[in-house]
Amino acid sequence: MTNSGSAMDRLMAALGDAERRGPPPVERWDPPFCGDLDIRIAADGTWFYLGTPIGRPALVRLFASVLKREGDEHFLVTPVEKVRIRVEDAPLQAVEMQVAGEGEARSIAMRTSVDDLVEVGPEHALRFERAEKDGLKPYLHVRRGLWARVTRALTYDLLALGEVRSIDGEEWFGIAAGGAFHAAVPASEIEGLGPP
Repeated sequence: MTNSGSAMDRLMAALGDAERRGPPPVERWDPPFCGDLDIRIAADGTWFYLGTPIGRPALVRLFASVLKREGDEHFLVTPVEKVRIRVEDAPLQAVEMQVAGEGEARSIAMRTSVDDLVEVGPEHALRFERAEKDGLKPYLHVRRGLWARVTRALTYDLLALGEVRSIDGEEWFGIAAGGAFHAAVPASEIEGLGPP
């Protein structure tokens, strides 16, 4: 998975030469709340409407582009209305990863299930949560307070990049990328650690 060249460049090449525009500026929109919409994003990243999976990827990408987080709640927002939806874990899933370089100079780029391309760094940090049965769940900040859960398969690859470093006199296991060390757990807790 580690090759020469920018990890982000390789991900962009894999998606093709289609012109890519950023998401709409939902953080600047403050429409009135219009109620709840029966849309649920399951823990595995599947979007449901009225209890039925949304089978059109283009529609899921459209909804994801107008997704906004306020506190612990998620909304779909347009310039004129805002509706609340339910999110079981994270609203996005990181489904592909490319790695280039080593240590703090390492770049890690990820693609989400809705084709966001994100390179791990100060604005796109990794965070880790403990899961049941000593598992570890990594998340990647994508945009506007929205996080992508790293899929189980990618979690194995990501954790394989881990190392132990001293932080304020304590040994921590984490991932070096984007010029920073993303601490996961104290090194004393890494025995048998893996995806949930």
